[in-house]
Amino acid sequence: MTSTDSSSPSNSEPGQPGLHRVAAIRNPKYMKNGTKSYVRLLNRYGFSPTKDGPYFVETETPTDKGVIAAHRHLVGRPSPMATLVKRLSDKKTAPVSAEDQQNDMMYLCEISIGTPPQKVLMDFDTGSSDLWVRSSGHKWYEFANLKPGHSHGAFNPKKSSTFKLSEDKAWQIQYGDGSTASGNVGTDNVTIGGMTIRDQSIEVASKLSDQFKKGVQDGLLGLAFQKINTITTDGKPDPQPTPVDNMIKQHDIPKNSELFTVAFWSSRDEEHDKSFYTFGWIDHDLVKKSGEEIAWADIDNSEGFWTFKSESVTIAGETLDLSGNTAIADTGTTLALVSDKVCEALYNKIKGSEYSSEYQGYLIPDDIKDEDLPKFTVAVGDKQFMIQKEDLLFAPAGKGKCYGGVQSRGSLTFDILGDTFLKSVYAIFDQGHSRFGAVPKIEKTQKLKLDDDGESQADPTTEVTSQPSPNQIAQEAQEAQAPLLA
Repeated sequence: MTSTDSSSPSNSEPGQPGLHRVAAIRNPKYMKNGTKSYVRLLNRYGFSPTKDGPYFVETETPTDKGVIAAHRHLVGRPSPMATLVKRLSDKKTAPVSAEDQQNDMMYLCEISIGTPPQKVLMDFDTGSSDLWVRSSGHKWYEFANLKPGHSHGAFNPKKSSTFKLSEDKAWQIQYGDGSTASGNVGTDNVTIGGMTIRDQSIEVASKLSDQFKKGVQDGLLGLAFQKINTITTDGKPDPQPTPVDNMIKQHDIPKNSELFTVAFWSSRDEEHDKSFYTFGWIDHDLVKKSGEEIAWADIDNSEGFWTFKSESVTIAGETLDLSGNTAIADTGTTLALVSDKVCEALYNKIKGSEYSSEYQGYLIPDDIKDEDLPKFTVAVGDKQFMIQKEDLLFAPAGKGKCYGGVQSRGSLTFDILGDTFLKSVYAIFDQGHSRFGAVPKIEKTQKLKLDDDGESQADPTTEVTSQPSPNQIAQEAQEAQAPLLA
Protein backbone atom coordinates (compact mmCIF):
# COMPACT_ATOMS: atom_id res chain seq x y z
CA MET A 1 0.00 0.00 0.00
CA THR A 2 1.19 3.51 -0.75
CA SER A 3 -0.14 6.70 0.77
CA THR A 4 0.77 10.36 0.66
CA ASP A 5 0.77 12.44 3.80
CA SER A 6 1.39 16.15 4.13
CA SER A 7 1.39 15.92 7.92
CA SER A 8 4.74 14.95 9.33
CA PRO A 9 6.35 13.57 12.46
CA SER A 10 8.87 16.43 12.47
CA ASN A 11 9.64 19.85 11.06
CA SER A 12 12.46 21.12 8.86
CA GLU A 13 14.58 21.37 12.00
CA PRO A 14 15.03 18.53 14.51
CA GLY A 15 12.13 18.08 16.90
CA GLN A 16 14.52 17.35 19.75
CA PRO A 17 17.40 19.66 20.83
CA GLY A 18 20.91 18.58 19.85
CA LEU A 19 20.00 16.52 16.78
CA HIS A 20 21.61 17.54 13.51
CA ARG A 21 22.49 16.25 10.09
CA VAL A 22 25.26 13.68 9.70
CA ALA A 23 27.35 14.64 6.70
CA ALA A 24 27.73 11.83 4.16
CA ILE A 25 31.06 12.72 2.60
CA ARG A 26 32.00 11.43 -0.81
CA ASN A 27 35.28 9.59 -0.50
CA PRO A 28 37.60 11.94 -2.48
CA LYS A 29 39.67 9.02 -3.76
CA TYR A 30 36.73 6.78 -4.65
CA MET A 31 36.99 5.81 -8.32
CA LYS A 32 33.98 4.19 -9.94
CA ASN A 33 34.56 0.94 -11.76
CA GLY A 34 31.45 -0.74 -13.12
CA THR A 35 32.66 -4.33 -13.30
CA LYS A 36 34.29 -4.20 -9.87
CA SER A 37 31.10 -2.79 -8.38
CA TYR A 38 29.05 -5.57 -9.96
CA VAL A 39 31.46 -8.24 -8.71
CA ARG A 40 31.17 -6.81 -5.22
CA LEU A 41 27.40 -7.31 -5.45
CA LEU A 42 27.79 -10.87 -6.71
CA ASN A 43 29.93 -11.49 -3.65
CA ARG A 44 27.75 -9.61 -1.17
CA TYR A 45 24.40 -11.02 -2.30
CA GLY A 46 25.59 -14.47 -3.38
CA PHE A 47 23.47 -14.62 -6.55
CA SER A 48 24.30 -16.28 -9.85
CA PRO A 49 24.61 -14.11 -12.96
CA THR A 50 22.13 -14.86 -15.74
CA LYS A 51 24.18 -12.92 -18.29
CA ASP A 52 27.52 -14.02 -19.68
CA GLY A 53 30.76 -12.76 -18.17
CA PRO A 54 34.01 -13.78 -16.48
CA TYR A 55 32.55 -13.93 -12.95
CA PHE A 56 30.11 -16.58 -11.79
CA VAL A 57 29.12 -18.85 -8.92
CA GLU A 58 30.82 -22.18 -9.43
CA THR A 59 28.35 -24.22 -7.39
CA GLU A 60 25.00 -22.57 -6.82
CA THR A 61 23.04 -23.01 -3.64
CA PRO A 62 19.54 -24.45 -4.28
CA THR A 63 17.05 -21.61 -4.74
CA ASP A 64 13.80 -23.39 -3.87
CA LYS A 65 13.45 -21.17 -0.80
CA GLY A 66 13.36 -18.16 -3.05
CA VAL A 67 13.70 -14.77 -1.48
CA ILE A 68 14.53 -16.16 1.96
CA ALA A 69 17.56 -18.03 0.63
CA ALA A 70 18.64 -14.99 -1.36
CA HIS A 71 18.28 -12.74 1.64
CA ARG A 72 20.51 -15.02 3.66
CA HIS A 73 23.20 -14.40 1.07
CA LEU A 74 22.67 -10.69 1.49
CA VAL A 75 24.00 -10.59 5.03
CA GLY A 76 27.19 -12.45 4.18
CA ARG A 77 26.19 -15.97 5.11
CA PRO A 78 26.14 -17.86 1.80
CA SER A 79 26.36 -21.61 1.74
CA PRO A 80 29.96 -22.87 1.59
CA MET A 81 28.85 -24.76 -1.53
CA ALA A 82 28.49 -21.47 -3.41
CA THR A 83 31.87 -20.09 -4.47
CA LEU A 84 32.36 -16.93 -6.51
CA VAL A 85 35.08 -17.45 -9.12
CA LYS A 86 36.42 -15.81 -12.29
CA ARG A 87 36.94 -17.48 -15.63
CA LEU A 88 40.52 -17.21 -16.95
CA SER A 89 41.58 -17.04 -20.59
CA ASP A 90 42.70 -20.69 -20.57
CA LYS A 91 39.15 -21.75 -19.55
CA LYS A 92 40.30 -22.47 -16.03
CA THR A 93 38.84 -20.71 -13.02
CA ALA A 94 40.44 -18.86 -10.13
CA PRO A 95 39.13 -17.51 -6.83
CA VAL A 96 37.87 -13.94 -6.86
CA SER A 97 40.30 -11.70 -4.99
CA ALA A 98 39.99 -8.31 -3.32
CA GLU A 99 41.51 -6.77 -6.46
CA ASP A 100 38.58 -8.02 -8.55
CA GLN A 101 35.98 -5.97 -6.70
CA GLN A 102 35.21 -2.51 -5.39
CA ASN A 103 36.39 -2.40 -1.79
CA ASP A 104 35.81 1.28 -1.08
CA MET A 105 32.51 3.02 -0.43
CA MET A 106 31.30 6.20 -2.13
CA TYR A 107 29.86 7.86 1.00
CA LEU A 108 31.39 7.85 4.49
CA CYS A 109 30.03 9.23 7.78
CA GLU A 110 31.88 10.17 10.93
CA ILE A 111 30.72 8.86 14.31
CA SER A 112 32.35 8.63 17.73
CA ILE A 113 32.73 5.55 19.93
CA GLY A 114 33.76 5.34 23.57
CA THR A 115 34.87 7.65 26.39
CA PRO A 116 36.68 9.83 25.56
CA PRO A 117 35.16 9.78 22.04
CA GLN A 118 37.20 8.10 19.29
CA LYS A 119 36.25 9.30 15.80
CA VAL A 120 35.84 6.72 13.03
CA LEU A 121 34.57 6.82 9.44
CA MET A 122 31.75 4.39 8.75
CA ASP A 123 29.74 3.05 5.85
CA PHE A 124 26.06 3.55 6.78
CA ASP A 125 24.35 0.52 5.27
CA THR A 126 20.59 -0.12 5.11
CA GLY A 127 21.33 -3.61 3.75
CA SER A 128 22.90 -4.99 6.94
CA SER A 129 22.50 -4.80 10.72
CA ASP A 130 25.97 -5.07 12.21
CA LEU A 131 28.04 -2.28 13.70
CA TRP A 132 31.60 -3.46 13.29
CA VAL A 133 34.77 -1.41 13.49
CA ARG A 134 38.46 -1.91 12.90
CA SER A 135 40.49 -2.35 16.07
CA SER A 136 43.87 -0.70 16.56
CA GLY A 137 44.90 -3.38 19.01
CA HIS A 138 45.81 -6.10 16.51
CA LYS A 139 48.90 -6.86 14.43
CA TRP A 140 47.02 -6.79 11.11
CA TYR A 141 46.05 -3.16 11.83
CA GLU A 142 49.67 -2.16 12.51
CA PHE A 143 50.78 -3.95 9.34
CA ALA A 144 48.08 -2.25 7.27
CA ASN A 145 49.22 1.14 8.55
CA LEU A 146 52.74 0.48 7.27
CA LYS A 147 51.45 0.19 3.71
CA PRO A 148 51.39 3.46 1.73
CA GLY A 149 47.81 4.57 1.19
CA HIS A 150 46.33 2.16 3.70
CA SER A 151 46.36 4.28 6.84
CA HIS A 152 43.17 3.90 8.89
CA GLY A 153 41.61 5.33 11.95
CA ALA A 154 40.40 2.64 14.32
CA PHE A 155 38.74 2.06 17.65
CA ASN A 156 40.87 1.00 20.59
CA PRO A 157 38.66 -0.53 23.32
CA LYS A 158 41.49 -0.25 25.86
CA LYS A 159 41.35 3.55 25.59
CA SER A 160 37.61 3.74 26.34
CA SER A 161 36.55 3.80 30.01
CA THR A 162 32.97 2.81 29.06
CA PHE A 163 33.78 -0.24 26.90
CA LYS A 164 32.54 -3.53 28.37
CA LEU A 165 33.63 -6.80 26.80
CA SER A 166 30.89 -9.40 26.26
CA GLU A 167 33.01 -12.49 26.79
CA ASP A 168 30.39 -14.98 25.64
CA LYS A 169 29.66 -13.18 22.36
CA ALA A 170 31.35 -13.19 18.98
CA TRP A 171 30.57 -12.22 15.37
CA GLN A 172 31.56 -13.23 11.86
CA ILE A 173 30.60 -12.11 8.36
CA GLN A 174 31.58 -14.24 5.39
CA TYR A 175 31.05 -13.59 1.68
CA GLY A 176 30.98 -15.80 -1.40
CA ASP A 177 34.68 -15.34 -2.21
CA GLY A 178 35.63 -16.61 1.25
CA SER A 179 36.48 -13.16 2.62
CA THR A 180 35.66 -12.72 6.30
CA ALA A 181 35.48 -10.22 9.10
CA SER A 182 35.22 -11.45 12.67
CA GLY A 183 36.12 -10.70 16.25
CA ASN A 184 34.94 -9.89 19.74
CA VAL A 185 31.83 -8.05 20.94
CA GLY A 186 31.43 -5.41 23.61
CA THR A 187 29.17 -2.50 24.49
CA ASP A 188 30.00 1.19 24.52
CA ASN A 189 28.64 4.66 23.86
CA VAL A 190 28.13 5.65 20.22
CA THR A 191 27.53 9.27 19.19
CA ILE A 192 25.67 9.88 15.90
CA GLY A 193 24.07 13.10 14.69
CA GLY A 194 24.09 14.87 18.05
CA MET A 195 22.87 11.97 20.21
CA THR A 196 24.76 9.46 22.31
CA ILE A 197 23.49 5.87 22.33
CA ARG A 198 24.40 4.01 25.51
CA ASP A 199 25.44 0.35 25.72
CA GLN A 200 25.43 -0.18 21.96
CA SER A 201 26.81 -3.55 20.83
CA ILE A 202 30.14 -2.95 19.08
CA GLU A 203 31.67 -5.69 16.97
CA VAL A 204 35.43 -5.21 17.23
CA ALA A 205 37.34 -6.74 14.34
CA SER A 206 40.24 -8.98 15.31
CA LYS A 207 40.43 -10.59 11.86
CA LEU A 208 39.87 -9.01 8.45
CA SER A 209 40.60 -10.53 5.06
CA ASP A 210 42.02 -8.37 2.27
CA GLN A 211 38.63 -7.26 0.93
CA PHE A 212 37.82 -5.56 4.23
CA LYS A 213 41.31 -4.18 4.81
CA LYS A 214 41.55 -2.34 1.51
CA GLY A 215 38.64 0.07 1.97
CA VAL A 216 39.11 3.50 3.49
CA GLN A 217 36.18 3.14 5.89
CA ASP A 218 36.89 2.11 9.46
CA GLY A 219 33.83 -0.10 9.64
CA LEU A 220 30.15 -0.48 8.91
CA LEU A 221 27.02 0.76 10.68
CA GLY A 222 24.00 -1.33 9.76
CA LEU A 223 20.59 0.33 9.43
CA ALA A 224 18.47 -2.70 8.52
CA PHE A 225 16.52 -4.68 11.15
CA GLN A 226 17.84 -6.59 14.17
CA LYS A 227 16.90 -10.01 12.77
CA ILE A 228 19.95 -10.16 10.50
CA ASN A 229 22.54 -9.00 13.01
CA THR A 230 25.28 -11.68 13.07
CA ILE A 231 26.28 -11.68 16.76
CA THR A 232 26.30 -15.07 18.47
CA THR A 233 26.28 -16.07 22.15
CA ASP A 234 28.16 -19.27 22.94
CA GLY A 235 28.09 -20.06 19.23
CA LYS A 236 24.34 -19.65 18.79
CA PRO A 237 22.67 -16.79 16.86
CA ASP A 238 21.80 -13.95 19.21
CA PRO A 239 21.00 -10.83 17.13
CA GLN A 240 21.54 -7.62 19.09
CA PRO A 241 19.67 -4.32 18.76
CA THR A 242 20.85 -1.97 16.03
CA PRO A 243 21.74 1.67 16.70
CA VAL A 244 18.27 2.75 15.53
CA ASP A 245 16.64 0.14 17.81
CA ASN A 246 18.52 1.65 20.74
CA MET A 247 17.76 5.23 19.70
CA ILE A 248 14.09 4.30 19.95
CA LYS A 249 14.41 2.27 23.17
CA GLN A 250 16.42 4.98 24.93
CA HIS A 251 14.18 7.81 23.66
CA ASP A 252 17.09 9.50 21.89
CA ILE A 253 14.69 10.43 19.10
CA PRO A 254 11.07 11.64 19.40
CA LYS A 255 8.35 8.99 19.77
CA ASN A 256 6.58 10.28 16.64
CA SER A 257 9.84 10.34 14.63
CA GLU A 258 11.35 6.88 15.01
CA LEU A 259 13.02 7.17 11.63
CA PHE A 260 16.10 8.20 9.69
CA THR A 261 16.46 9.86 6.30
CA VAL A 262 19.08 10.09 3.57
CA ALA A 263 19.80 12.50 0.72
CA PHE A 264 22.63 11.66 -1.69
CA TRP A 265 24.03 13.83 -4.47
CA SER A 266 26.70 12.88 -7.00
CA SER A 267 29.88 14.87 -7.69
CA ARG A 268 28.20 16.17 -10.86
CA ASP A 269 25.40 17.91 -8.94
CA GLU A 270 25.33 21.49 -7.71
CA GLU A 271 24.89 20.31 -4.10
CA HIS A 272 27.45 17.51 -4.42
CA ASP A 273 28.98 18.33 -1.01
CA LYS A 274 25.66 18.38 0.87
CA SER A 275 24.77 14.68 1.13
CA PHE A 276 23.49 13.77 4.58
CA TYR A 277 21.59 11.51 6.96
CA THR A 278 19.20 12.62 9.69
CA PHE A 279 18.02 10.59 12.68
CA GLY A 280 14.74 11.43 14.39
CA TRP A 281 13.60 14.16 12.01
CA ILE A 282 12.70 14.89 8.39
CA ASP A 283 14.10 17.85 6.48
CA HIS A 284 10.81 19.34 5.29
CA ASP A 285 12.55 22.14 3.43
CA LEU A 286 13.84 19.46 1.08
CA VAL A 287 10.40 17.83 0.93
CA LYS A 288 8.83 21.20 0.09
CA LYS A 289 11.44 21.82 -2.60
CA SER A 290 10.29 18.65 -4.36
CA GLY A 291 6.80 20.10 -4.82
CA GLU A 292 5.25 16.81 -3.74
CA GLU A 293 3.99 15.15 -0.60
CA ILE A 294 5.84 12.17 0.83
CA ALA A 295 4.69 8.91 -0.75
CA TRP A 296 4.77 6.03 1.72
CA ALA A 297 5.01 2.31 1.02
CA ASP A 298 4.47 -0.39 3.63
CA ILE A 299 7.59 -2.34 4.57
CA ASP A 300 7.85 -6.10 4.92
CA ASN A 301 10.72 -6.48 7.42
CA SER A 302 10.14 -10.20 8.05
CA GLU A 303 13.56 -11.00 6.56
CA GLY A 304 15.26 -8.03 8.19
CA PHE A 305 15.33 -5.67 5.19
CA TRP A 306 13.63 -2.53 3.92
CA THR A 307 11.49 -4.47 1.45
CA PHE A 308 8.51 -2.94 -0.36
CA LYS A 309 6.36 -3.74 -3.37
CA SER A 310 7.72 -2.57 -6.72
CA GLU A 311 5.31 -4.05 -9.24
CA SER A 312 5.95 -1.93 -12.34
CA VAL A 313 8.39 0.29 -14.18
CA THR A 314 7.89 2.75 -17.00
CA ILE A 315 10.32 3.21 -19.87
CA ALA A 316 9.77 6.12 -22.26
CA GLY A 317 6.15 6.27 -21.16
CA GLU A 318 5.46 2.55 -21.59
CA THR A 319 4.47 0.57 -18.47
CA LEU A 320 5.98 -2.84 -17.81
CA ASP A 321 3.92 -4.95 -15.40
CA LEU A 322 5.91 -6.75 -12.69
CA SER A 323 3.13 -8.20 -10.55
CA GLY A 324 4.43 -9.63 -7.28
CA ASN A 325 7.85 -7.98 -7.58
CA THR A 326 9.57 -6.51 -4.52
CA ALA A 327 12.61 -4.32 -3.99
CA ILE A 328 14.91 -3.34 -1.15
CA ALA A 329 16.41 0.12 -0.60
CA ASP A 330 20.13 -0.36 0.06
CA THR A 331 22.54 2.50 0.78
CA GLY A 332 25.40 -0.03 0.76
CA THR A 333 24.94 -0.73 -2.95
CA THR A 334 26.08 1.65 -5.70
CA LEU A 335 24.13 0.20 -8.64
CA ALA A 336 20.45 -0.61 -9.17
CA LEU A 337 19.81 -4.29 -9.91
CA VAL A 338 16.60 -5.27 -11.68
CA SER A 339 15.29 -8.28 -13.62
CA ASP A 340 16.63 -9.21 -17.05
CA LYS A 341 13.18 -8.38 -18.42
CA VAL A 342 13.52 -4.79 -17.23
CA CYS A 343 17.18 -4.49 -18.26
CA GLU A 344 16.45 -5.62 -21.79
CA ALA A 345 13.46 -3.31 -22.13
CA LEU A 346 15.45 -0.33 -20.81
CA TYR A 347 18.57 -0.79 -22.93
CA ASN A 348 16.52 -1.52 -26.04
CA LYS A 349 15.37 2.10 -25.71
CA ILE A 350 18.92 3.47 -25.52
CA LYS A 351 20.49 3.89 -28.94
CA GLY A 352 23.96 2.40 -29.23
CA SER A 353 23.78 0.50 -25.94
CA GLU A 354 24.95 -3.10 -25.74
CA TYR A 355 25.58 -5.92 -23.30
CA SER A 356 29.29 -6.68 -22.93
CA SER A 357 30.34 -10.10 -21.64
CA GLU A 358 33.86 -8.66 -21.20
CA TYR A 359 32.61 -6.08 -18.70
CA GLN A 360 29.73 -8.28 -17.47
CA GLY A 361 27.27 -5.45 -17.85
CA TYR A 362 25.28 -3.15 -20.11
CA LEU A 363 27.22 -0.30 -21.73
CA ILE A 364 25.99 3.07 -23.04
CA PRO A 365 27.78 5.36 -25.53
CA ASP A 366 29.68 8.00 -23.56
CA ASP A 367 28.67 10.77 -25.97
CA ILE A 368 24.93 10.11 -25.67
CA LYS A 369 22.67 13.16 -25.43
CA ASP A 370 20.12 13.78 -22.70
CA GLU A 371 17.25 13.60 -25.18
CA ASP A 372 18.42 10.16 -26.35
CA LEU A 373 18.01 8.61 -22.89
CA PRO A 374 14.51 7.41 -21.99
CA LYS A 375 12.62 8.49 -18.88
CA PHE A 376 12.89 5.48 -16.59
CA THR A 377 10.78 5.13 -13.43
CA VAL A 378 10.43 2.40 -10.83
CA ALA A 379 7.51 1.83 -8.48
CA VAL A 380 7.77 2.31 -4.74
CA GLY A 381 4.43 0.91 -3.66
CA ASP A 382 1.96 2.58 -6.03
CA LYS A 383 4.11 5.64 -6.77
CA GLN A 384 6.52 5.87 -9.71
CA PHE A 385 9.92 7.50 -9.10
CA MET A 386 12.26 8.49 -11.88
CA ILE A 387 15.91 7.49 -11.90
CA GLN A 388 17.45 10.67 -13.26
CA LYS A 389 19.16 10.31 -16.61
CA GLU A 390 22.64 11.23 -15.43
CA ASP A 391 22.63 8.25 -13.07
CA LEU A 392 21.85 5.81 -15.88
CA LEU A 393 25.56 6.30 -16.67
CA PHE A 394 27.66 4.93 -13.81
CA ALA A 395 31.32 4.84 -14.82
CA PRO A 396 33.62 5.14 -17.87
CA ALA A 397 34.26 1.78 -19.49
CA GLY A 398 36.70 2.83 -22.19
CA LYS A 399 36.27 2.44 -25.94
CA GLY A 400 33.70 5.25 -26.03
CA LYS A 401 31.35 3.48 -23.61
CA CYS A 402 30.03 3.94 -20.06
CA TYR A 403 28.98 1.21 -17.65
CA GLY A 404 25.26 1.52 -16.97
CA GLY A 405 23.94 2.32 -13.50
CA VAL A 406 21.14 -0.26 -13.92
CA GLN A 407 22.24 -3.88 -14.24
CA SER A 408 20.92 -7.45 -14.02
CA ARG A 409 19.97 -8.92 -10.64
CA GLY A 410 20.73 -12.39 -12.01
CA SER A 411 19.07 -15.19 -10.05
CA LEU A 412 17.79 -12.90 -7.30
CA THR A 413 14.01 -12.69 -7.05
CA PHE A 414 13.90 -9.09 -5.81
CA ASP A 415 15.36 -5.78 -6.99
CA ILE A 416 18.12 -3.90 -5.17
CA LEU A 417 17.70 -0.14 -5.41
CA GLY A 418 21.08 1.27 -4.46
CA ASP A 419 22.64 4.70 -4.89
CA THR A 420 21.73 4.86 -8.60
CA PHE A 421 18.12 5.11 -7.42
CA LEU A 422 18.63 6.85 -4.08
CA LYS A 423 20.38 9.87 -5.64
CA SER A 424 17.07 10.68 -7.36
CA VAL A 425 14.99 10.81 -4.16
CA TYR A 426 14.96 12.06 -0.60
CA ALA A 427 14.40 8.78 1.25
CA ILE A 428 12.72 8.32 4.64
CA PHE A 429 13.17 5.03 6.50
CA ASP A 430 10.36 5.11 9.08
CA GLN A 431 11.09 2.22 11.41
CA GLY A 432 8.42 3.19 13.94
CA HIS A 433 5.63 2.89 11.35
CA SER A 434 7.20 0.11 9.21
CA ARG A 435 7.15 2.17 6.05
CA PHE A 436 9.49 3.65 3.47
CA GLY A 437 8.84 7.14 2.13
CA ALA A 438 10.27 9.27 -0.63
CA VAL A 439 9.92 12.46 -2.64
CA PRO A 440 11.68 13.10 -5.95
CA LYS A 441 15.02 14.94 -5.94
CA ILE A 442 15.85 15.47 -9.60
CA GLU A 443 18.58 17.85 -10.81
CA LYS A 444 17.30 20.58 -13.16
CA THR A 445 20.31 20.07 -15.43
CA GLN A 446 21.40 16.54 -16.20
CA LYS A 447 25.20 16.32 -16.45
CA LEU A 448 26.19 13.18 -18.31
CA LYS A 449 29.96 13.67 -18.28
CA LEU A 450 31.75 11.15 -16.05
CA ASP A 451 35.37 12.28 -16.24
CA ASP A 452 35.36 13.85 -12.78
CA ASP A 453 34.21 10.83 -10.77
CA GLY A 454 34.91 7.70 -12.77
CA GLU A 455 37.85 5.40 -13.32
CA SER A 456 38.78 4.62 -16.91
CA GLN A 457 37.88 0.97 -17.25
CA ALA A 458 39.80 -0.15 -20.32
CA ASP A 459 40.61 -3.25 -18.27
CA PRO A 460 37.69 -4.41 -16.08
CA THR A 461 40.10 -5.82 -13.50
CA THR A 462 42.40 -2.80 -13.16
CA GLU A 463 43.18 -2.21 -9.48
CA VAL A 464 42.73 1.19 -7.90
CA THR A 465 45.48 1.60 -5.29
CA SER A 466 45.30 5.26 -4.29
CA GLN A 467 43.46 5.83 -1.04
CA PRO A 468 42.84 9.00 0.99
CA SER A 469 44.04 9.63 4.49
CA PRO A 470 41.24 9.17 7.05
CA ASN A 471 42.33 12.52 8.52
CA GLN A 472 41.70 14.12 5.14
CA ILE A 473 38.18 12.68 4.96
CA ALA A 474 37.45 13.53 8.59
CA GLN A 475 38.52 17.12 7.96
CA GLU A 476 36.21 17.30 4.94
CA ALA A 477 33.40 15.84 7.05
CA GLN A 478 33.87 18.58 9.65
CA GLU A 479 33.96 21.29 6.99
CA ALA A 480 30.87 19.97 5.25
CA GLN A 481 28.94 19.50 8.47
CA ALA A 482 29.77 22.90 10.03
CA PRO A 483 27.17 24.95 8.12
CA LEU A 484 24.56 22.26 8.73
CA LEU A 485 24.72 22.78 12.47
CA ALA A 486 23.68 26.43 12.30
